[in-house]
Amino acid sequence: MIVIPAIDIYDNKIVRLTKGDFDSVSYYKNTPLQQAKIFESFGFNIIHIVDLIGSKTGKLAAANTVKNIKAETNLKIEFGGGIRDMKTATEIVNTGVDYLILGSVSVKNKDELKLIIEKLSPGKIIIAIDAENEKLRISGWTEETTISLYSHIEYCLSLGIDKFLCTDILKDGMLTGANIELYNKVLTKYPSIKLIASGGVKDMSDIHKLNEVDIYAVVVGKAIYENKIELKELAQFAL
Repeated sequence: MIVIPAIDIYDNKIVRLTKGDFDSVSYYKNTPLQQAKIFESFGFNIIHIVDLIGSKTGKLAAANTVKNIKAETNLKIEFGGGIRDMKTATEIVNTGVDYLILGSVSVKNKDELKLIIEKLSPGKIIIAIDAENEKLRISGWTEETTISLYSHIEYCLSLGIDKFLCTDILKDGMLTGANIELYNKVLTKYPSIKLIASGGVKDMSDIHKLNEVDIYAVVVGKAIYENKIELKELAQFAL
C-alpha cells in the first residue's frame, strides 16, 4: 500500500474542509510548494492535489501552483478539481500532472469522459467515487445523485479504467477513522481495481488496518496537518 499525502488548495492556500463543507475551512501556514517540498524530503514520490475552487466552480484556479511544484520538485502529482472537459484536461496535463482525477464529468458528460480517455489513455485517469451512504455526490460534493458507487465503478471499468479514489464524505476531515467496511466491500466486489482510500484517517492504526485490507493506496490529509500522524511514521509507506 502507498500513502499519498494531500494538499487541498483554496485561494492559493492549503486548507482542509470538514465533510466537504466550504463554510468549515481550516487554513494551514505553509504554502503548497513549501508543503510539497516537505513531503518530498520525507521520501514521498507522489502527492494528491485538489483544486477546491475548481471542484466547486468547474474553473481551474491552481494550475500555476501545480506548475511551480512540478518545476521545483521531482514529485508525481495526482490532481483533481474542475476537470470537466477535454480543454481543461489538456490544460492541466500541460502543467506536468501525472494523473487526472475525474468526478463530475464521469457522471454528467460521458461523451466528454470518453474523449478524455481516448486522448490521454485510461492509465492516466483516476475516477473519483465520492460517496455518501454509497451514493455518489458530484460538483465538489455539492450535488446529490441517486447513482450507486458500484454501478459507476462497473461503468468506468467498461471503459478500461482501473483506478478509483473512494472518499466517504461523512468521514472526510472528521478524524474519526477510515471506513474500512466500505473499502472491504468494494474490493470484495471488484478485486482487480486499484482502490485509493480517502477520508477519515485519524492515526497510524488506520493506516495499518487499510494495509491489511490490501488497498492500493490511501490519501492522508488532515491527520498530517493536525499532527495526529508524524511524517517519519508514514514514510515507511512512501512509494
